[in-house]
Amino acid sequence: MASIPHTRRSLIGGSLALSSALIAAPALAVPAFARSGRPDALWGVQSGEITAHSATVWTRSDRLARMYVETSPSEAFRYAVRRHRGPLLGPSSDFTGTTVLRDLPPGQQIHYRVVLTDPDDPRRSSSPVQGTFRTTPVSRRHDVRFLWSGDLAGQGWGINPDLGGYRVFEEMRQRNPDFFLFSGDTIYADGPIGATAPLRDGSLWRNVTTEEKAKVAETLAEFRGNFRYNLLDCNLLGFNAQVPVLAQWDDHEVRNNWYPGQLIDDPRYTVKEADILAARARQAFGEYFPVTDLRGGRAEGRMYRVMRYGPLLDVFVLDMRTYRNANSPGTQTEDPIGILGPEQLAWVKRELSRSRATWKVIAADMPLGIVVPDGAANFEAVAQGDPGAPLGRELQIAELLRHIKHQRITGTVWVTADVHYTAANHYAPERAAFTDFAPFWEFVSGPIGAGGFPAGRLDATFGPETAYVQSAPFANMSPSENPPYYGEVDIDGGSGELTVRLRRQGGGVLFTRTLQPGRVGQ
Repeated sequence: MASIPHTRRSLIGGSLALSSALIAAPALAVPAFARSGRPDALWGVQSGEITAHSATVWTRSDRLARMYVETSPSEAFRYAVRRHRGPLLGPSSDFTGTTVLRDLPPGQQIHYRVVLTDPDDPRRSSSPVQGTFRTTPVSRRHDVRFLWSGDLAGQGWGINPDLGGYRVFEEMRQRNPDFFLFSGDTIYADGPIGATAPLRDGSLWRNVTTEEKAKVAETLAEFRGNFRYNLLDCNLLGFNAQVPVLAQWDDHEVRNNWYPGQLIDDPRYTVKEADILAARARQAFGEYFPVTDLRGGRAEGRMYRVMRYGPLLDVFVLDMRTYRNANSPGTQTEDPIGILGPEQLAWVKRELSRSRATWKVIAADMPLGIVVPDGAANFEAVAQGDPGAPLGRELQIAELLRHIKHQRITGTVWVTADVHYTAANHYAPERAAFTDFAPFWEFVSGPIGAGGFPAGRLDATFGPETAYVQSAPFANMSPSENPPYYGEVDIDGGSGELTVRLRRQGGGVLFTRTLQPGRVGQ
């Protein structure tokens, strides 16, 4: 990992100190006449969509306000300060907003602070909320590090003040990643959070609670409240202020195992159409992450996209939820819709072929070879347990894997979450029923803050073999008994080697694998 200025590490001294630091930062940008009744950005700041010359900064106000972002290469904002005028934050976006910063220098640490002003009286301004990010490098000599995980506040395990909240985010912040890939299930809209939950030893897990988390989310306000819930944690606020996020979604942003056109048979829901819930969830997702083309529920916005992080790395963020067909036994011999839909499949094939990055990380919100059931007869992911030739959704994945091999696309690595345990699975044609593909690795991590589950079985169609796995011994093991998992990827700017480490909160490195650049299969 390339050296990073001490100012990046020193931005936040600690998780508890950070909460007050964010809300009451040094008054470098606060006019002397700021007074009571001014806006506040109590939900912190986030950055995302980082490129060599631009970035997107997010915040939320507690009232109607104009957003401004000031940037500087100096943490103390002593020189080269630029002011970027942002949008008016109002009720139509739940008082959230993003500002795109342009004409930034490449490969540099950028410090920013968000200030909110009263639109009727600019003298009424907020205390600044400070953050930082690093623009993407243009040289191959710059090392790259990112983390990934998924599944937050699931199965009733929320923010526990007795444990210091989501402490894993403070641990991850100290790893100093260039960005965090949030691999789906960023909220559990279908998972109410109660005041307590019983533990096996007879004690109680205590949760911070809110009105919107008391039931399954159906209204736009309830979906918005699910995203706000996680931002009550000071560890996450500190992490967001330092580490840019690349967010994707899966099912729990809407409800468990949903698919387009699904009719909901669940007495907890008065809204029975999954598509209506998905539209509301999509709007809230776009409002609470720094993803500009999803804001305002724009129809043209899409979850699948590619983030180009300099010459060493392209990250292809898939959407295995929005365009899929209905969950089924998965035994059909033709499946043009599959789990990606034909348009997304064509896109990822085209973009992989165009990529000149040393490494192409394919961020899938669901695993390829792990069997994930949906009830007694249907399946939720790609695999359906039949070890033979590809059937159902496997047909689409076989087409993609064939394309990677025949186009001699080098450096593909798959990362995912979803299954609530961590694993390293290697896929090879000599072990497979379908053989027209090059070997590859799939690395699994998570949950970042949800119930742990036992490892799932593998489907032999693409020849997976488990090199490492660690999981809970029984279903829905609490985060206090089964601490969170996250993955780390380091790319060395000198050798081009990519090293994956599977990590656990408080437990260090569980598994390491180093891959060599320039190869079609590993």
